[in-house]
Amino acid sequence: MTVVALVLAAGQGSRFGSDKRRATLPEGRSLLAHSVERALGVFDEVRVVLRDGERAEDFHLPADCRVIHSPDAALGMGHSLAAGAASLIDSQAQAVAILLGDMPWIAPQTLRALTAAASPSAILFPLHDGQRGHPVLFGRDFWPELTQLTGDEGARAVVQANRDRCITLEVADAGVLRDVDTPAALNL
Repeated sequence: MTVVALVLAAGQGSRFGSDKRRATLPEGRSLLAHSVERALGVFDEVRVVLRDGERAEDFHLPADCRVIHSPDAALGMGHSLAAGAASLIDSQAQAVAILLGDMPWIAPQTLRALTAAASPSAILFPLHDGQRGHPVLFGRDFWPELTQLTGDEGARAVVQANRDRCITLEVADAGVLRDVDTPAALNL
């Protein structure tokens, strides 16, 4: 089964104090470039949601990722997720992995295990130490609902409306819980 990756990177990141997408990780790459490169190592297709007017080159993203623009990104993550989901109309994939651009430490083997467990009719979460993490994989059945999202709650409404179709996969990867909200989080 094929899974397309959708990296959400159009948010404001206001708690960080500056554009965290450009923040440099200890190995020298930007936070967003590292997250996208990690996804490209596993998924056949990676789409990155950016704000209107932004380009892949602005963030030194690999040429083989596709940029999707979210004109209403400032209104919340739901708008960015909807823009990304709407772009999937031309995809043959059976599921989409929603990755967050500020979570660069998810192990490739975790992404592969999630991809292997994905289904067109399920919503799949990684579970680490009893906590649900990211990425969340939405089967193709849920894509129309994702295109209708608004506000700043991401896909919570889709998940709540389809609890009976949510499944978890236990992973040993703490990276599924670790994001970057402050500059100090870059060096943990």
